Amino acid sequence: MKHWPYPLWIAHRGAGKLAPENTLAAFRVGASHGYRAFECDVKLSADGVPFLLHDDKLQRTTPERGVAGKRAWSELSRVDAGAWHSRGFAGEPIASFDAIATFVIRNGFHLNIEIKPTLGQEAETGRVVAGEAARLWQCLAVPPLLSSFEPASLAAAREAAPQLPRALLLASLDGDWFDLAAALECVAVVTVHTVMDAAVIARLHGAGVRALCYTVNDADEAARLLQLGIDGIITDAVDRFSPAAARDGVLA
Repeated sequence: MKHWPYPLWIAHRGAGKLAPENTLAAFRVGASHGYRAFECDVKLSADGVPFLLHDDKLQRTTPERGVAGKRAWSELSRVDAGAWHSRGFAGEPIASFDAIATFVIRNGFHLNIEIKPTLGQEAETGRVVAGEAARLWQCLAVPPLLSSFEPASLAAAREAAPQLPRALLLASLDGDWFDLAAALECVAVVTVHTVMDAAVIARLHGAGVRALCYTVNDADEAARLLQLGIDGIITDAVDRFSPAAARDGVLA
């Protein structure tokens, strides 16, 4: 992508610390702090409906237990995904991908979709999520950015919707990460912030690929990355970092 259309600051899982992560409530809180770009995790229900959840299992963020992807959406849609965070969010449901897309599109926001498959569903999740994203954003100039730690998910997403931009997520820079990103025709690489440095950014930019980092919650670390010319910062600290912060490291 010669023109990078996405905002620099991206709210992680909506505003996943101030509100229950990956819910519409979290997106609304992030928007109330001025954020216009959001990251979320999307997987499939047993009957193939895309929905938002980070973990394979339900127990960290709901009162239920077991693998979420083994349940039908009709059951998942009734699960309380808010009470674990705080009493004020009790009753907040698990969000469908369709609901999140509607919120983002109607408000003119931007979305980084992390394809987060249940084990064994890597290709199917990539295919379905990319297909649904292409359908929902078909008339819009700026599409969502599809990202994943799973190469099989990105490969399937490319086959299903080659027009949608893709990003490779990395927790380390071991092995042939650069060649893998190129083979998957990724427009961006998103790393944990601790491994991003000037050399990595220069290599990516030299190849016409954007450099993003997760999850940056420390002001000094954010300033370091801004000074290096990072293209995107995914953060939980939506109440401390202004999305209008300058690229020269001045954090409002």
